[in-house]
Amino acid sequence: MSLEQQLAALPLDTESMVTRLRSWIECESPSYDASAVNRMMTIAAEEMVAMGGRVERIPGMAGMADCIRATFSQSGEPGILAMGHLDTVHPVDTVQQLPWRREGGRCYGPGILDMKGGNFIVLEALRQLKAAGIPTGLPVTVLFTSDEEIGSPSTRALIETEAARHKYVLIPEPARPNGGVVTGRYAIARMSLRATGTPSHAGGHLSQGRSAIRVMAEKLIELEQMTCEDFTFSVGVINGGKWVNCVARECTGEALSMAKTQADLDMAISRAKTLVFENAGASFSVEVTATRPIWDTTDGTMQLYEVAKEEAGRIGFSLPHQLSGGGSDGNFTGALGMNTLDGLGLRGAGMHTLNEYIEEDSLVERARLMAGLLARLN
Repeated sequence: MSLEQQLAALPLDTESMVTRLRSWIECESPSYDASAVNRMMTIAAEEMVAMGGRVERIPGMAGMADCIRATFSQSGEPGILAMGHLDTVHPVDTVQQLPWRREGGRCYGPGILDMKGGNFIVLEALRQLKAAGIPTGLPVTVLFTSDEEIGSPSTRALIETEAARHKYVLIPEPARPNGGVVTGRYAIARMSLRATGTPSHAGGHLSQGRSAIRVMAEKLIELEQMTCEDFTFSVGVINGGKWVNCVARECTGEALSMAKTQADLDMAISRAKTLVFENAGASFSVEVTATRPIWDTTDGTMQLYEVAKEEAGRIGFSLPHQLSGGGSDGNFTGALGMNTLDGLGLRGAGMHTLNEYIEEDSLVERARLMAGLLARLN
Protein backbone atom coordinates (compact mmCIF):
# COMPACT_ATOMS: atom_id res chain seq x y z
CA MET A 1 0.00 0.00 0.00
CA SER A 2 1.38 3.42 -0.94
CA LEU A 3 1.84 6.21 1.60
CA GLU A 4 -1.06 8.07 0.00
CA GLN A 5 -3.30 5.03 0.45
CA GLN A 6 -2.13 4.52 4.04
CA LEU A 7 -2.90 8.12 4.92
CA ALA A 8 -6.30 7.97 3.25
CA ALA A 9 -7.10 4.85 5.27
CA LEU A 10 -6.44 6.44 8.68
CA PRO A 11 -9.67 5.84 10.67
CA LEU A 12 -10.21 9.42 11.76
CA ASP A 13 -13.66 9.78 13.31
CA THR A 14 -15.49 12.99 14.15
CA GLU A 15 -17.61 11.46 16.94
CA SER A 16 -14.58 10.03 18.71
CA MET A 17 -12.67 13.28 18.49
CA VAL A 18 -15.59 15.42 19.68
CA THR A 19 -16.08 13.16 22.69
CA ARG A 20 -12.42 13.33 23.70
CA LEU A 21 -12.04 17.04 23.00
CA ARG A 22 -14.74 17.93 25.52
CA SER A 23 -12.48 17.44 28.56
CA TRP A 24 -9.98 19.87 27.07
CA ILE A 25 -12.60 22.58 26.65
CA GLU A 26 -14.19 22.13 30.06
CA CYS A 27 -10.76 22.45 31.69
CA GLU A 28 -10.75 26.25 31.52
CA SER A 29 -7.30 27.84 31.30
CA PRO A 30 -7.13 31.67 31.25
CA SER A 31 -3.59 33.01 30.88
CA TYR A 32 -3.42 34.80 34.23
CA ASP A 33 -4.61 31.78 36.24
CA ALA A 34 -1.45 29.66 36.41
CA SER A 35 -3.07 26.81 38.35
CA ALA A 36 -5.88 26.54 35.79
CA VAL A 37 -3.47 26.50 32.85
CA ASN A 38 -1.33 23.91 34.65
CA ARG A 39 -4.36 21.62 34.97
CA MET A 40 -4.76 21.81 31.19
CA MET A 41 -1.05 21.17 30.69
CA THR A 42 -1.38 18.03 32.82
CA ILE A 43 -4.21 16.69 30.65
CA ALA A 44 -2.17 17.19 27.48
CA ALA A 45 1.01 15.81 29.07
CA GLU A 46 -0.73 12.64 30.22
CA GLU A 47 -2.12 12.06 26.74
CA MET A 48 1.31 12.46 25.16
CA VAL A 49 2.92 10.11 27.69
CA ALA A 50 0.27 7.52 26.80
CA MET A 51 1.19 8.01 23.13
CA GLY A 52 4.83 7.18 23.86
CA GLY A 53 6.16 10.71 23.91
CA ARG A 54 9.04 11.76 26.13
CA VAL A 55 7.43 14.64 28.03
CA GLU A 56 9.26 17.42 29.87
CA ARG A 57 7.51 19.95 32.06
CA ILE A 58 9.17 23.36 31.88
CA PRO A 59 8.50 25.47 34.99
CA GLY A 60 6.64 28.70 34.40
CA MET A 61 8.32 32.07 34.77
CA ALA A 62 7.13 35.46 36.04
CA GLY A 63 4.00 33.98 37.58
CA MET A 64 2.89 32.22 34.41
CA ALA A 65 2.02 28.54 34.14
CA ASP A 66 4.33 25.73 33.03
CA CYS A 67 4.96 24.69 29.43
CA ILE A 68 5.27 21.13 28.17
CA ARG A 69 7.54 19.73 25.48
CA ALA A 70 7.15 16.22 24.11
CA THR A 71 9.51 14.48 21.71
CA PHE A 72 8.50 11.50 19.64
CA SER A 73 11.93 10.45 18.34
CA GLN A 74 15.38 10.10 19.84
CA SER A 75 17.10 11.30 16.66
CA GLY A 76 19.16 14.47 16.90
CA GLU A 77 18.25 15.43 13.33
CA PRO A 78 16.49 18.79 12.93
CA GLY A 79 12.83 17.92 12.69
CA ILE A 80 9.29 19.27 12.90
CA LEU A 81 8.11 21.49 15.73
CA ALA A 82 4.33 21.51 16.21
CA MET A 83 3.61 24.41 18.52
CA GLY A 84 0.54 25.90 20.16
CA HIS A 85 -0.75 27.59 23.30
CA LEU A 86 -3.09 26.10 25.88
CA ASP A 87 -4.02 29.37 27.57
CA THR A 88 -7.21 31.18 26.56
CA VAL A 89 -8.77 34.62 27.02
CA HIS A 90 -11.84 33.21 28.79
CA PRO A 91 -12.01 33.52 32.62
CA VAL A 92 -12.81 30.49 34.73
CA ASP A 93 -16.59 29.87 34.81
CA THR A 94 -17.07 31.06 31.22
CA VAL A 95 -18.49 27.56 30.67
CA GLN A 96 -21.57 28.79 32.52
CA GLN A 97 -22.19 31.33 29.73
CA LEU A 98 -20.63 29.36 26.87
CA PRO A 99 -21.29 25.74 27.78
CA TRP A 100 -20.01 22.83 25.75
CA ARG A 101 -22.68 22.02 23.21
CA ARG A 102 -23.19 20.61 19.72
CA GLU A 103 -25.61 22.29 17.40
CA GLY A 104 -26.05 22.29 13.63
CA GLY A 105 -22.67 20.80 12.81
CA ARG A 106 -20.89 23.12 15.21
CA CYS A 107 -19.29 22.50 18.57
CA TYR A 108 -19.16 25.39 21.05
CA GLY A 109 -16.97 26.13 24.06
CA PRO A 110 -14.40 28.57 25.48
CA GLY A 111 -11.07 28.27 23.68
CA ILE A 112 -12.25 25.51 21.36
CA LEU A 113 -11.20 27.40 18.23
CA ASP A 114 -8.36 29.45 19.68
CA MET A 115 -6.70 27.10 19.97
CA LYS A 116 -7.36 23.93 21.94
CA GLY A 117 -9.08 22.25 19.00
CA GLY A 118 -6.04 22.83 16.80
CA ASN A 119 -3.65 21.47 19.42
CA PHE A 120 -5.88 18.46 19.85
CA ILE A 121 -5.65 17.51 16.17
CA VAL A 122 -1.85 17.54 16.34
CA LEU A 123 -2.00 14.80 18.96
CA GLU A 124 -4.73 12.97 17.05
CA ALA A 125 -2.61 12.99 13.89
CA LEU A 126 0.39 11.61 15.77
CA ARG A 127 -1.79 9.00 17.48
CA GLN A 128 -3.24 7.80 14.20
CA LEU A 129 0.14 7.62 12.47
CA LYS A 130 1.58 5.57 15.30
CA ALA A 131 -1.39 3.18 15.36
CA ALA A 132 -1.08 2.66 11.60
CA GLY A 133 2.67 2.12 11.76
CA ILE A 134 3.35 5.12 9.50
CA PRO A 135 6.64 6.82 10.45
CA THR A 136 6.95 10.59 10.44
CA GLY A 137 9.31 11.97 7.84
CA LEU A 138 11.36 13.71 10.53
CA PRO A 139 11.52 13.65 14.33
CA VAL A 140 8.54 15.49 15.83
CA THR A 141 8.48 17.75 18.89
CA VAL A 142 5.28 19.18 20.35
CA LEU A 143 5.55 22.38 22.41
CA PHE A 144 2.53 23.71 24.31
CA THR A 145 2.97 27.15 25.88
CA SER A 146 1.08 29.05 28.54
CA ASP A 147 0.91 32.79 27.82
CA GLU A 148 0.39 33.46 24.11
CA GLU A 149 -2.85 35.33 24.68
CA ILE A 150 -1.00 38.01 26.65
CA GLY A 151 1.87 38.37 24.17
CA SER A 152 4.10 35.43 25.25
CA PRO A 153 6.14 37.59 27.67
CA SER A 154 7.57 34.61 29.58
CA THR A 155 7.88 32.11 26.73
CA ARG A 156 9.34 33.99 23.77
CA ALA A 157 12.92 32.90 24.52
CA LEU A 158 11.80 29.28 24.90
CA ILE A 159 9.90 29.43 21.61
CA GLU A 160 12.78 30.95 19.67
CA THR A 161 15.35 28.55 21.13
CA GLU A 162 13.21 25.50 20.46
CA ALA A 163 12.31 26.58 16.93
CA ALA A 164 15.98 27.10 16.02
CA ARG A 165 16.57 23.38 16.58
CA HIS A 166 14.04 22.38 13.93
CA LYS A 167 13.62 22.43 10.18
CA TYR A 168 9.90 23.20 10.10
CA VAL A 169 7.41 24.88 12.45
CA LEU A 170 3.72 23.96 12.21
CA ILE A 171 1.22 26.08 14.15
CA PRO A 172 -2.43 24.92 14.44
CA GLU A 173 -3.89 28.36 15.15
CA PRO A 174 -7.42 28.70 13.70
CA ALA A 175 -7.83 28.49 9.94
CA ARG A 176 -8.64 31.74 8.16
CA PRO A 177 -12.34 32.42 7.35
CA ASN A 178 -11.81 30.95 3.86
CA GLY A 179 -10.21 27.82 5.33
CA GLY A 180 -6.74 28.97 4.38
CA VAL A 181 -3.44 29.04 6.21
CA VAL A 182 -1.09 31.85 7.21
CA THR A 183 2.30 32.43 5.60
CA GLY A 184 3.10 35.77 7.23
CA ARG A 185 1.78 38.05 9.97
CA TYR A 186 1.70 41.75 10.74
CA ALA A 187 3.68 43.33 13.58
CA ILE A 188 2.02 43.99 16.93
CA ALA A 189 2.83 46.05 20.02
CA ARG A 190 1.14 45.93 23.40
CA MET A 191 1.20 49.14 25.40
CA SER A 192 0.62 49.96 29.03
CA LEU A 193 -1.21 53.26 29.61
CA ARG A 194 -1.17 55.18 32.89
CA ALA A 195 -2.97 58.37 33.83
CA THR A 196 -2.66 60.22 37.11
CA GLY A 197 -4.80 63.02 38.48
CA THR A 198 -5.38 65.07 41.61
CA PRO A 199 -7.62 63.45 44.21
CA SER A 200 -10.36 65.30 46.06
CA HIS A 201 -13.72 64.65 47.73
CA ALA A 202 -16.16 64.27 44.86
CA GLY A 203 -19.11 65.51 46.88
CA GLY A 204 -17.60 68.33 48.85
CA HIS A 205 -14.64 69.58 46.82
CA LEU A 206 -15.10 68.33 43.26
CA SER A 207 -13.47 71.39 41.64
CA GLN A 208 -10.26 70.85 43.62
CA GLY A 209 -9.57 67.54 41.91
CA ARG A 210 -8.64 66.37 38.44
CA SER A 211 -9.82 62.90 37.52
CA ALA A 212 -7.30 60.39 36.20
CA ILE A 213 -10.24 58.51 34.69
CA ARG A 214 -11.18 61.56 32.63
CA VAL A 215 -7.55 62.01 31.54
CA MET A 216 -7.50 58.36 30.42
CA ALA A 217 -10.82 58.73 28.60
CA GLU A 218 -9.66 61.80 26.70
CA LYS A 219 -6.34 60.22 25.74
CA LEU A 220 -8.03 56.93 24.84
CA ILE A 221 -10.14 58.73 22.25
CA GLU A 222 -7.11 60.57 20.88
CA LEU A 223 -5.15 57.32 20.66
CA GLU A 224 -7.82 55.34 18.84
CA GLN A 225 -8.44 58.23 16.45
CA MET A 226 -4.83 57.85 15.27
CA THR A 227 -5.84 54.61 13.54
CA CYS A 228 -5.13 54.86 9.82
CA GLU A 229 -4.33 52.67 6.82
CA ASP A 230 -0.80 52.06 8.11
CA PHE A 231 -1.55 51.06 11.69
CA THR A 232 -4.38 50.57 14.19
CA PHE A 233 -4.91 51.27 17.88
CA SER A 234 -7.37 49.57 20.20
CA VAL A 235 -7.70 50.01 23.97
CA GLY A 236 -8.96 46.78 25.50
CA VAL A 237 -8.43 47.18 29.25
CA ILE A 238 -9.22 50.07 31.61
CA ASN A 239 -8.95 50.12 35.43
CA GLY A 240 -9.39 53.23 37.55
CA GLY A 241 -10.72 54.63 40.77
CA LYS A 242 -11.51 53.00 44.10
CA TRP A 243 -14.38 55.02 45.60
CA VAL A 244 -17.26 56.70 43.82
CA ASN A 245 -17.05 59.66 46.20
CA CYS A 246 -13.37 60.28 45.39
CA VAL A 247 -11.93 61.97 42.32
CA ALA A 248 -9.68 59.23 40.93
CA ARG A 249 -5.95 59.66 41.42
CA GLU A 250 -4.89 56.84 39.04
CA CYS A 251 -6.19 54.99 36.00
CA THR A 252 -4.39 52.33 33.98
CA GLY A 253 -5.09 50.71 30.65
CA GLU A 254 -3.72 48.42 27.95
CA ALA A 255 -3.68 49.10 24.22
CA LEU A 256 -2.82 47.08 21.14
CA SER A 257 -1.32 48.43 17.93
CA MET A 258 -1.00 46.47 14.69
CA ALA A 259 0.88 47.40 11.53
CA LYS A 260 1.71 45.71 8.24
CA THR A 261 5.41 46.62 8.38
CA GLN A 262 7.92 47.08 11.16
CA ALA A 263 8.48 50.68 10.07
CA ASP A 264 4.76 51.36 10.38
CA LEU A 265 4.69 49.82 13.87
CA ASP A 266 7.65 51.97 14.89
CA MET A 267 5.73 55.00 13.62
CA ALA A 268 2.63 53.94 15.55
CA ILE A 269 4.62 53.70 18.78
CA SER A 270 6.15 57.10 18.11
CA ARG A 271 2.70 58.60 17.50
CA ALA A 272 1.31 57.08 20.68
CA LYS A 273 4.08 58.66 22.70
CA THR A 274 3.14 62.12 21.47
CA LEU A 275 0.23 61.87 23.92
CA VAL A 276 2.56 61.69 26.91
CA PHE A 277 2.42 64.72 29.23
CA GLU A 278 3.05 65.65 32.84
CA ASN A 279 2.12 68.73 34.83
CA ALA A 280 1.34 69.62 38.42
CA GLY A 281 -2.17 68.22 38.32
CA ALA A 282 -2.11 65.23 36.00
CA SER A 283 0.00 63.03 33.72
CA PHE A 284 -0.29 60.40 31.02
CA SER A 285 2.33 57.84 30.00
CA VAL A 286 2.70 55.11 27.36
CA GLU A 287 5.03 52.14 27.75
CA VAL A 288 5.54 49.32 25.23
CA THR A 289 5.34 46.05 27.18
CA ALA A 290 5.57 43.40 24.46
CA THR A 291 5.96 43.20 20.70
CA ARG A 292 5.50 40.62 18.00
CA PRO A 293 7.87 41.29 15.10
CA ILE A 294 6.78 41.36 11.49
CA TRP A 295 6.81 37.93 9.86
CA ASP A 296 7.61 38.38 6.19
CA THR A 297 6.90 35.45 3.89
CA THR A 298 10.04 33.58 2.84
CA ASP A 299 10.80 31.12 0.04
CA GLY A 300 11.15 28.36 2.64
CA THR A 301 7.73 29.06 4.07
CA MET A 302 6.20 29.05 0.59
CA GLN A 303 7.84 25.70 -0.19
CA LEU A 304 6.33 24.36 3.03
CA TYR A 305 2.97 25.81 2.03
CA GLU A 306 3.14 24.06 -1.36
CA VAL A 307 3.52 20.71 0.41
CA ALA A 308 0.46 21.49 2.53
CA LYS A 309 -1.51 22.69 -0.49
CA GLU A 310 -0.71 19.49 -2.38
CA GLU A 311 -1.69 17.35 0.60
CA ALA A 312 -4.98 19.23 0.99
CA GLY A 313 -5.68 18.60 -2.70
CA ARG A 314 -5.19 14.87 -2.16
CA ILE A 315 -7.66 14.98 0.69
CA GLY A 316 -10.14 16.94 -1.39
CA PHE A 317 -10.15 20.59 -0.35
CA SER A 318 -8.41 23.79 -1.41
CA LEU A 319 -5.93 25.54 0.86
CA PRO A 320 -5.34 29.22 0.07
CA HIS A 321 -2.76 31.22 1.98
CA GLN A 322 -2.52 34.82 3.16
CA LEU A 323 -0.76 37.34 5.33
CA SER A 324 -2.73 37.95 8.51
CA GLY A 325 -3.24 40.28 11.40
CA GLY A 326 -3.84 38.94 14.87
CA GLY A 327 -0.43 37.91 16.14
CA SER A 328 0.69 34.41 17.04
CA ASP A 329 3.91 32.77 18.14
CA GLY A 330 4.52 32.30 14.43
CA ASN A 331 5.61 35.96 14.43
CA PHE A 332 8.66 34.94 16.44
CA THR A 333 9.64 31.90 14.39
CA GLY A 334 8.82 33.54 11.07
CA ALA A 335 10.87 36.63 11.98
CA LEU A 336 13.82 34.32 12.64
CA GLY A 337 13.52 33.03 9.08
CA MET A 338 12.23 29.60 10.15
CA ASN A 339 10.06 27.67 7.70
CA THR A 340 6.76 28.35 9.45
CA LEU A 341 3.20 27.52 8.46
CA ASP A 342 0.41 28.92 10.64
CA GLY A 343 -3.39 28.66 10.60
CA LEU A 344 -3.34 24.86 10.34
CA GLY A 345 -6.04 24.53 12.97
CA LEU A 346 -9.79 24.12 12.78
CA ARG A 347 -12.41 26.07 10.88
CA GLY A 348 -14.91 28.06 12.91
CA ALA A 349 -15.67 31.55 14.18
CA GLY A 350 -16.32 33.66 17.27
CA MET A 351 -12.90 33.30 18.87
CA HIS A 352 -12.45 35.46 21.98
CA THR A 353 -16.27 35.78 22.27
CA LEU A 354 -19.15 33.99 23.97
CA ASN A 355 -20.07 32.47 20.61
CA GLU A 356 -16.81 30.61 19.93
CA TYR A 357 -17.24 27.43 17.91
CA ILE A 358 -15.60 25.00 15.53
CA GLU A 359 -17.10 23.37 12.48
CA GLU A 360 -17.16 19.70 13.40
CA ASP A 361 -16.29 18.41 9.95
CA SER A 362 -13.00 20.30 10.10
CA LEU A 363 -11.75 17.93 12.82
CA VAL A 364 -11.19 15.09 10.37
CA GLU A 365 -10.16 17.40 7.53
CA ARG A 366 -7.44 19.20 9.46
CA ALA A 367 -6.25 16.15 11.40
CA ARG A 368 -5.77 14.34 8.08
CA LEU A 369 -3.86 17.34 6.73
CA MET A 370 -1.64 17.42 9.80
CA ALA A 371 -0.99 13.68 9.56
CA GLY A 372 -0.03 14.07 5.91
CA LEU A 373 2.42 16.88 6.69
CA LEU A 374 4.03 14.95 9.55
CA ALA A 375 4.46 11.90 7.33
CA ARG A 376 5.69 13.67 4.18
CA LEU A 377 7.96 16.48 5.36
CA ASN A 378 11.62 15.50 5.18
